[in-house]
Amino acid sequence: MPKYLVEPMPAPISAEVVALLEQTETATVGHWRHWGFCDRRIQGLLRKRVAGTAVTLQIPGPDSTLLHHALGLLRPGDILVVDRLGDDRHACWGGGVTVAAKAAGAKAGVVDGPCTDIEEVEASDFPLWCRGLAPITTRIYDLGGRLNVPVAIGGTVVMPGDAVLCDESGVLVLPPGEAESEARAAIARQERGLGNQEKVAQGAKLGDLSGASAKVQAGLS
Repeated sequence: MPKYLVEPMPAPISAEVVALLEQTETATVGHWRHWGFCDRRIQGLLRKRVAGTAVTLQIPGPDSTLLHHALGLLRPGDILVVDRLGDDRHACWGGGVTVAAKAAGAKAGVVDGPCTDIEEVEASDFPLWCRGLAPITTRIYDLGGRLNVPVAIGGTVVMPGDAVLCDESGVLVLPPGEAESEARAAIARQERGLGNQEKVAQGAKLGDLSGASAKVQAGLS
């Protein structure tokens, strides 16, 4: 069996759907959806909200050979999603990878493991989600890997071509066929929420608006 498997690049999510997703808060979708959310400890190093097409990668602990190769295949709008196969010691993503990903037009990176070079990431203004920082980095050890195969990111399966939405609350992965309807439902809910906030600011009770107070009253009788 060959050390490397490189499958074709996935079909991109449409610009219209990406624009809708980028108006969507992950926490809004979290009001009704319970699947597709990556472990909450995968957090953004910058305060950003981005959406794009998942390009999936698996690389073993100390090695980043296939990651460097994959950077040359990225397209504008892609989000590179890196499965570290359980490794929490080696940072595969730092300043050099950030520059290469940004130059390719990628929207963001999501790493199920630590990253490094926070100052360079911040200076680049490139959105990156990961499990914190680490000083020990990967190297070009030629250990093998898989590109554009199903991967596991924070307990969530990510397929190449999935829609990925990342913001200050975390990372949400959606099948392409569900992304538009979920985004439109979230945007409508956000608009209703803003209306309710305005009513509360003017004196309305949140419990009355949400129906919580009616439930409490019913439970007292």
